[in-house]
Amino acid sequence: MHHYPADKIRNVVFLSHTGAGKTSLCEALLFQSKTLSRLGKTDEGTSTSDYEPEEIKRKISISASVLPLDWNKTKINLLDTPGYSDFLGEAKSALRVAEAAILVVSAAAGVEVGTELAWKYAAEAQIPRIMFVNKLDRENSDFYKTVNEIRAIFGKQCVPVQLPIGAESAFEGVFDLIRAGNADVPSGLDDRVPSHRESLIEAVAETDDELTTKFLEGEELTEVELQQGLKSGILQGKIVPILAGSAVNLKGTAELMDAICDYLPSPADRPDIVARHAQNQQEALLRPEPGSPLCALVFKTTADPYVGKLTYLRVYSGSIQSDSSVWNANKNRAERIGQLYLVRGKTQEPIDTIGAGDIGAVAKLAETNTNDTLCSKEQPLILEPIAYPSPALAVAVYPKTKADMDKMGAALTRMTEEDATIAVYKDAVTGETILSGVGETHVDVAVEKIKRKFGVDIRTEIPKIPYKETITSPAKAEHKHKKQTGGHGQYGHVLLSLEPLSRGSGSEFAEKVVGGAVPKNYIPAVEKGVNEALQEGVIAGYPVTDVRVTLYDGSYHAVDSSEMSFKLASSQAVKKGVNSGNPALLEPIMNVHITVPDNFTGDVMSDLNGKRARVLGVSPSDGSSVIEAQVPLAEMLRYSTDLRSITQGRGSYSMEFCHYEEVPQHIAQRIISETKRQEE
Repeated sequence: MHHYPADKIRNVVFLSHTGAGKTSLCEALLFQSKTLSRLGKTDEGTSTSDYEPEEIKRKISISASVLPLDWNKTKINLLDTPGYSDFLGEAKSALRVAEAAILVVSAAAGVEVGTELAWKYAAEAQIPRIMFVNKLDRENSDFYKTVNEIRAIFGKQCVPVQLPIGAESAFEGVFDLIRAGNADVPSGLDDRVPSHRESLIEAVAETDDELTTKFLEGEELTEVELQQGLKSGILQGKIVPILAGSAVNLKGTAELMDAICDYLPSPADRPDIVARHAQNQQEALLRPEPGSPLCALVFKTTADPYVGKLTYLRVYSGSIQSDSSVWNANKNRAERIGQLYLVRGKTQEPIDTIGAGDIGAVAKLAETNTNDTLCSKEQPLILEPIAYPSPALAVAVYPKTKADMDKMGAALTRMTEEDATIAVYKDAVTGETILSGVGETHVDVAVEKIKRKFGVDIRTEIPKIPYKETITSPAKAEHKHKKQTGGHGQYGHVLLSLEPLSRGSGSEFAEKVVGGAVPKNYIPAVEKGVNEALQEGVIAGYPVTDVRVTLYDGSYHAVDSSEMSFKLASSQAVKKGVNSGNPALLEPIMNVHITVPDNFTGDVMSDLNGKRARVLGVSPSDGSSVIEAQVPLAEMLRYSTDLRSITQGRGSYSMEFCHYEEVPQHIAQRIISETKRQEE
């Protein structure tokens, strides 16, 4: 593939509900354009786009793939994305670097949840789209029923520009309504063509004043006027054309590529790209031209078994050369570029340049990660990062063997580099390593990948809740540590007062010893004993917080006292003091922000009530409701699964830590006895 100017490039993202046939459609386009010599199949695990073992096993796409092809002297970069909502991060990456979207709908299933989400994401990204009604060769497939659904849900701007010839097993191909003015109408379409052609002409006429006038005066629009009107209508988002076909039978696929070349925008057709200067945040407007300053966004990073770390980039302006040096504006350092590649699924083909508007990859970058901008040091520019969904489902991860333990940390770090929707952190209270992802399948796949790519076997468990302990009333406690053995004995004696502090204060140590009852040199040992006891917890082994412990009296022995004796005495005194201060268990409360379609608000609210939630407010937003609530973390561990089933996959949520609060007595008893049982 030679070098293409920006106006000859199309970056197109394929979006749909899982199973509508995006991957098969991409495969068909690669085969039809003679990029591939044989047609792979998702069922057989031979498609170009789904090459990861986890994808072949599950027969679904898990990561976004870049699939370049050449059609009509135009380079089309197909971006095949997963339809499954757990892998939304991959779809968001691809959306960010595409100029247009193809929304694939199965003619047998019609508009599904994933179709609505795909539409929403394309609308948020403000990119033009084409609907492709796929699987017209299937039994029970119905083009006209699907079109009516599309129009009912997404609006009248969705208009067919093709009609299917024949149906189900007799589906033969597509009839073009634009060129229908002087073509023979196939039998069976006589009654359909005139009305659909009329709707199309009307939709095109509405995009332009001159065409509207012509249409209203009853004049025929020429084929050229129709095509130009259609292109500008699509660009403005005023028209979403509906195309028809069957990927597996290669019907309607050549026409889809023609439509991508004729009607969808190239990088040059889109508004200027906005970047910000790294130092002064000033806006810079960029054009996709080779002479402009270099500006490229890293939108994906993978650990490739052959070339190591593979960094995918989209060049917005300027161009990038093999064996050159560029500047990473986010990390503020130079990065050495080795060999550039044209990537197609799992294959890499060496190339010398990636030009403005194009997509490619480079191996073994040391410091660069997803969302970094590569540019020139003279003009350090930063592009808007991809907004990823926040991780929602957390698991605790444990290495299976000692060997896995040594390698686990590095493998988890590399996994987070590869997948921006995975977060890993160590919980300071429970000591567990927590891995969080978008949903259960996402987490399962991450664990499989860690084993396959980095050779680390890990098991997952439901995370422990980082409870804490506190006292609710002031208390005093005394402990004398005294042992007499041969030689030196041991003697330490302390009197402590404990008082509760407000939530979130942490723990404090103070001393008010008068007259040297405890000599100054033993006070650090007392403090150490107090802190260790608070850390280990008293009622259930969780750290004690929001308490001030004051040493106010004690006694010592000139020979037998030691730091050790005072440390042991104070730690025993703390345990007595906490137990007599009406101890309570505290739990983390989360701020939860849930977005659901209006018709599910009631169900989500009643589920929250069963989760001990405090709903703070519900605000409407464009057909959805946003629910703000405070919910104990203990009730939210599997919420992504619950919310998915309540809202049929339409709801989304995010949460962050808010504060600690007392656990209700009956629940606290259960936790305490559970902890005791585990210790035994």
